[in-house]
Amino acid sequence: EELYRRLRVSLEEITPDFEIIMVEDCGGDRSWQIICELADNDSCVKGFQLSRNFGQHAATICGISKASGDWIVTIDDDLEQSPEDIPILYARAREGFALVYGVYPQRSHVWWRNMTSAVARHLFRRAIPSLNFAYTSLRIIDRNIAKSLCDFDSPFPFIDGYLSWLTNNYTTVDVRHDTRAHGHSNYNFRKLFIHTMNIFVTFSDLPLKIASWIGLGSFLIGILGFGWILLARMLGGITVSGFASIMAAIILFGGIQLLILGIFGEYIGRMNFKSSKKP
Repeated sequence: EELYRRLRVSLEEITPDFEIIMVEDCGGDRSWQIICELADNDSCVKGFQLSRNFGQHAATICGISKASGDWIVTIDDDLEQSPEDIPILYARAREGFALVYGVYPQRSHVWWRNMTSAVARHLFRRAIPSLNFAYTSLRIIDRNIAKSLCDFDSPFPFIDGYLSWLTNNYTTVDVRHDTRAHGHSNYNFRKLFIHTMNIFVTFSDLPLKIASWIGLGSFLIGILGFGWILLARMLGGITVSGFASIMAAIILFGGIQLLILGIFGEYIGRMNFKSSKKP
């Protein structure tokens, strides 16, 4: 109820023509009942309940698919993000940006979550150079860009990865990060780790490229090793019967196999981006 009240006040500063879309991702509390009550009393409120828990990013894309505004704002429901900052994001977007993030100079999360988040972002910056580094779930998005998010059909959605594919016309504004008003976060270490791995697998082909370079390096080493063993055999440096042929075959064909696996990896990476409908 407090989120709703503060949203109305902030949005009325911008325009009387707005809608508030609330998506209930089967959180197991009274959220859906409250959303229904708000929607019954205010035609600006629209509520949608998913058939099961699909995760934050899927629920956000669901809400975006139902939105009709020229500008679409995404915000969490825990009041760590202030609805009062929405006019600031909107004013910045009106300067000509298709996407504006509200970023936090200081985060209110517990220390371990801040630390793991910083490590993950550093890895993303290396593995996914196109990713908007300073991203949060507090965003304002141009309608045309936002609606394009609905075209992606990966079972592991990551909105900010999709947005980095769709536009680089973005900026950030500093906003405050408040403490959670009620309850506790549903993100534990396991869920955060799984989410991070899904991002790496879907949006980065760096592991496949590393495998390709390892395969190429192993192949070159195998060729050199094969030549050295043959030369040593001819010069009498290897006298054990069968050693030269066995080792030469292992080194050479092992390198060839790793090279072929690396080539397969390059094709798989392209298939992955294709299946994710990367534009």
